[in-house]
Amino acid sequence: MKWITLLLVLMTALPAVASELDTDLLEIQHRWAQIRYQMEEDKREQAFEKLAEQASELVAAYPDRAEPLIWEGIVLSTWAGAKGGFGALGLVKDARKSLEKAMQIDPAALEGSAYTSLGSLYYQVPGWPLGFGNDDKARELLIKALEINPDGMDPNYFYGDFLIDQGKEERARPYLERVLVAPARPERPVADAGRREEAKAKLMTLED
Repeated sequence: MKWITLLLVLMTALPAVASELDTDLLEIQHRWAQIRYQMEEDKREQAFEKLAEQASELVAAYPDRAEPLIWEGIVLSTWAGAKGGFGALGLVKDARKSLEKAMQIDPAALEGSAYTSLGSLYYQVPGWPLGFGNDDKARELLIKALEINPDGMDPNYFYGDFLIDQGKEERARPYLERVLVAPARPERPVADAGRREEAKAKLMTLED
């Protein structure tokens, strides 16, 4: 009978653990969106640095889960964008490591967000010898992200942005337009609004 009691205890504890992780992830998501879309540009670098520490702590607390690693990668990469210059290269390399590790654990976690985030790094980071940028790898990862989450706001945005980067503006249009009609994420209103505005801005450049 003792094993039955132990099993019941474990079954009761599992939802609480999941709920705690979800809450912690949501806190990082909300803070990331506030920094990215609502904070003054000159304050973002320091704020992302602090958020990266929080994400790292979550990774340490849940070493076998892909979701904290994905958000660590996202935070590190956007911190790199805020930092700029050669100092950002170390951050994007760390972001790549986090995202690759997340894909090893669960490639479909967060609707394939690791593919989206890593793909965006591959076309935005300089190529060898400075960085690891690779357009072919970016295309492969971003297409995989769309296969997992074809209606998602982020995979459509970044694939559209990638196509613009490749000089294929008209091919980019339908992907950016999908961002505007993509299903809303009720738990992420700030991020959704910010991403839609970015897509609108990209579409406006296609009109010029």
